[in-house]
Amino acid sequence: MLLGEIFELVQLLFVVGFTVFLANCVDYDVLFANKFVNHTDSSKVTLPDAFLPVDVCSARIRNNAFVIFVLIISGVFWLHRLFKFIYNVCCYWEIRSFYINALKMTMSELPYATWQEVQARIVEIQKEHQICIHKKELTELDIYHRILRFKNYMVAMVNKSLLPVRFRLPVLGEYVFYTRGLKYNFELIFFWGPGSLFENEWSLKQEYKRGGNRLELADRLASRILWIGIANLLLCPVILVWQILYAFFSYTEVIKREPGSLGARCWSLYGRCYLRHFNELDHELMSRLSKGYKAASKYMNCFLSPLLTVVAKNVAFFAGSLLAVLIALTIYDEDVLAVEHVLSSITLLGVCITICRSFIPDKHMVFCPEQLLRVILAHIHYMPDHWQGNAHRYETRDQFSQLFQYKAVFILEELLSPVVTPIILIFCLRRKSLEIIDFFRNFTVEVVGVGDTCSFAQMDIRQHGHPAWMSEGKTEASIYQQAEDGKTELSLMHFAITNPQWQPPRETTHFISQLKERVHREATGAPSDTHPMSLSESEPRSLIANLLTGPSTLASVHFDRDISLANHAAAGINDGGSALRSLSPISSSLHLRGSLSAAHRAAGHTSRTMAGSGTDARTVSSGSSAWEGQLTSLVLSEYASTEMSIHALYMHELHKQQSRGEMSRHTWHRQESDESSDSIPDEVRSEPIPHSRNFPRSHTFPTTVPSPSAIPTSASATSSTALGQERPTAQSSSQRHHSGPTTDPFGTGVKIVRSARVPMGGWAEDGQTAQRHHEPLPEESLEDEMPPHIHKVT
Repeated sequence: MLLGEIFELVQLLFVVGFTVFLANCVDYDVLFANKFVNHTDSSKVTLPDAFLPVDVCSARIRNNAFVIFVLIISGVFWLHRLFKFIYNVCCYWEIRSFYINALKMTMSELPYATWQEVQARIVEIQKEHQICIHKKELTELDIYHRILRFKNYMVAMVNKSLLPVRFRLPVLGEYVFYTRGLKYNFELIFFWGPGSLFENEWSLKQEYKRGGNRLELADRLASRILWIGIANLLLCPVILVWQILYAFFSYTEVIKREPGSLGARCWSLYGRCYLRHFNELDHELMSRLSKGYKAASKYMNCFLSPLLTVVAKNVAFFAGSLLAVLIALTIYDEDVLAVEHVLSSITLLGVCITICRSFIPDKHMVFCPEQLLRVILAHIHYMPDHWQGNAHRYETRDQFSQLFQYKAVFILEELLSPVVTPIILIFCLRRKSLEIIDFFRNFTVEVVGVGDTCSFAQMDIRQHGHPAWMSEGKTEASIYQQAEDGKTELSLMHFAITNPQWQPPRETTHFISQLKERVHREATGAPSDTHPMSLSESEPRSLIANLLTGPSTLASVHFDRDISLANHAAAGINDGGSALRSLSPISSSLHLRGSLSAAHRAAGHTSRTMAGSGTDARTVSSGSSAWEGQLTSLVLSEYASTEMSIHALYMHELHKQQSRGEMSRHTWHRQESDESSDSIPDEVRSEPIPHSRNFPRSHTFPTTVPSPSAIPTSASATSSTALGQERPTAQSSSQRHHSGPTTDPFGTGVKIVRSARVPMGGWAEDGQTAQRHHEPLPEESLEDEMPPHIHKVT
């Protein structure tokens, strides 16, 4: 990390210095042979002949005001990076000392250590040395919260459509614009910039935890966003020049060497944020998306236009003919290369042929978008409902391209970012200032030993579950509190599978065990006599073993509700299993070792060995040899990845089954679901809607109606409960965000009344106009009368 930052400083100096040198110190007439150069010893022109004298070069720089301005701005920025580098050196030294002295890991061992091993050592160190003084034991969730505090907020804001990144343009239609520059400004405004919402790296400012002055805070935030937008607008020319120069120096050689690289695709920045689970580290996310890259590329290549293919074939033919003649002449006599523009023509023709080939599909390619989209879903875990069954449509392809874009589009967006970012900040983000203030107040919880974190990252089904994602009857969340697209449920399953030693609360444990048992029972086709709470670790692995060896055991998947839907679910899991077998790298490695049973025996032996010590088998990388330890870790890691893929497919099938009989609440196609309400069968229409689904909508501001002198009693009870009672884990919180009247759980006689909330950005019903002028509510008269929406979690 230290070496990388050193080269970043050198790289900045090189780009600025080299650009100024090319613009002011080179005589291009000599370089292009437009000016005759007198030589006393030789008539050959050398490269130093094209360089201007030092005095002439310095005079040209001094007389250019724009160059002076760029040099000043670049110097200030470089000094800022230098001071940051010096500060990071101290931090890196502390990290190094912590790994060596506390975790007992040398620098030579660190590159080959797994994250699970490092995390297990941190948990053990906390028990012995109490590195966190606020609590006795650290959980895996506490560690993730410390690392991903701000990223969890960003994932939640994207999930709730709070950030202005989706736009409807006149020609392009619906378009997503989310670049590194825009993301940098979002984080600068919310988290760590001057005047941000957080006073330090772990605590939200106290004024943002109360609702009485929300309008004043919203106006203050809007003013700050305006000034930052103006600063971006003033620095736009300098940043734009830097972006162009950096892109030119970075991608020119790559384009010359591999012209087809611009036609390759990559996961967009918005796609990484939309597809990210709560509490998912960067390497876990990239590993998951990398596994779905091949299937995603094949899916996007299915939609090549036949007309474009014909044009590309003919253009490639003509360009290839000219290139063949030039190459033949060059082979016959190399003096042909001395002719003007011959070498340039050969290069351009080669680039043209490579680009045309990218539009010509493979003649052996089979058009199977539905199967490919299901394989993609097995890895990315998130997908709008209306994509399933419509994978062959260009609308689905265009929406998926927002997550999986061309590399050329990514570069172009980054080049346009200095121009577009100020516009988004000034005209789009500023209008959402009140919703942002409400979001941070309503969805921030204080976790003892961790600090303020996003409540969505607690992955509490009761507080943020969605009834359409297997949480019906288990959640008390209103529409405002529900995470969209099953984010809470899928994130919970991913975290539980990735960290099997994590001990969640009782309700969460029951949800996880029940889902695992249901997947295992319906996949094997046999009823299970095991209680959901006593499900062993070997049962999910046996399901994965069946998936890797063959789909025969999945043929008997059944559902109790509808036989016709059971066939679709079984086919979906069958396709997912076969796809995972074809894409899974561990399948081939296990085949080379002889059989899957051998790996099972090795994994089972390791699991049994570590069961007594309470250590996760995936954290162990030792064995009879280092190679066997790494192989065991690879096998178990692949098991966890495949297990999560199967659970994601299963949860999507259940959600699809439930959505067929109910009105869908998906944010991507809300209007379509409302228009299709007339087609709901009478049997479904006549069924009563559960109380947990009948949520009103009003202001985003919750109110309380306490009895006289009850607030201090409630606050003291809350404090004593948070500090005195032992909780199973940090997730069991004392939050009360659900709508409707509620009795105070501490017996103080306080009745908590929650008014319904306005849906956040993009959720408004058709015909409902967003009001910019904020009308104060009667309960906002005094700030001290409003209880803070920050609750301690122990």
